[in-house]
Amino acid sequence: MPHIGANGISLFYEDHGNPEHEAILLVMGLGAQMTLWPDEFVEALVTRGYRVIRYDNRDIGLSEKMEGARAPGLAWQVIRKRIGFPASVPYSLNDMSDDGAGLLDALGIGQAHVVGASMGGMIAQLMAVNHSEKLLSLTSIMSTTGNAKLPKADQGAMDALIAPLTSMEEEALVKHGINISNSIGSPGFRPDPDLQRERVLKGVRRSVYPPGLPRQLAAIIDDGDRRTRLSQITTPTLVLHGEDDPLVKLEAGKDTAKHIPGAKLVTIPGWGHDLPLELVDRLADEIRLHAKAARATAPVSR
Repeated sequence: MPHIGANGISLFYEDHGNPEHEAILLVMGLGAQMTLWPDEFVEALVTRGYRVIRYDNRDIGLSEKMEGARAPGLAWQVIRKRIGFPASVPYSLNDMSDDGAGLLDALGIGQAHVVGASMGGMIAQLMAVNHSEKLLSLTSIMSTTGNAKLPKADQGAMDALIAPLTSMEEEALVKHGINISNSIGSPGFRPDPDLQRERVLKGVRRSVYPPGLPRQLAAIIDDGDRRTRLSQITTPTLVLHGEDDPLVKLEAGKDTAKHIPGAKLVTIPGWGHDLPLELVDRLADEIRLHAKAARATAPVSR
C-alpha cells in the first residue's frame, strides 16, 4: 500500500473496498499504528458496503516522522498548561486533524464518515470542528473532551502506556506491547494469548518508533479542554465507550456525548480500551446504522 502527500507530510495508508462506495476514515490513537484497527474490523465495514481507509498518524508506523522535533517534559508541560502558559510543542492535534482532512483531499474524497479511537477520537472531533464540510458523520470511540475534572486513568494502565522501553530487542518489545494490551484491555473480552502475541509481534516487526509517543502526548496536553469547541459541532455524532475502560473512563465518553449537540451515546459492559474481536460485529453495526442515519440528511460529494 502507498504513501501519499497530505498536509505537507507523507502518510502511509491502506484503502479497502469498492472505491465507488461511501468512505469511512479510521483514525488511530496515541502511539498506535493503523494496524490496531483489526483486519477483521476493516473487513466488517467493507462487507457492510463501505470503502474503508486507515492510515498511520504522523510520527508513528510508516508515516513521516518529525525527526529532530523535541517534546517538552511531561510534568513541565502540565504545570505550564495549568497556569496558563502552554509549552511549545512540535505539532498540535489541530495539525493532526488537518492531516486527516488532507488525506481525504489527496484521495479525491469530498466527504467521509470519520471514526476515531482514543487520541484518534480527539483528532476526529477536531476534524468535525475544523473541517465540518468533509464529514458525513463522526464516531468518537473511547475518547474524551479534555475536561481536566474527569476521573483519571487507572495508574497501572497509564504506567504501562507511557513506560519507557528498556531494550530494542524484539522479545523485550513484544513483552512491552503485551503488557500494554493486558493493562488497558477489556476485562470482559480477554484475548487469546497466542493470537495476542502474534499481533503484537507483527506490529513490532512493522515499525517501532519511541520518539513519536511523547510528541503525540504533548499534542494532547497542549490541546486542553475541547468542550466549548465540541459544542459547535453540527456533524451527526455517535459516541462509543466501554463501561470498563481503565485508561479513558466511561465518564469521559458521557462528557463527550453531553457536549456535542445531538450526539448518541452507546456504552458496552466489559469493554476496555481496545478493539476486541468479540465486539467487531457489534461496533461495525453501530457505525453502519449511524452512518446510514447521517447519510439520510447529508448529501455526498466526491
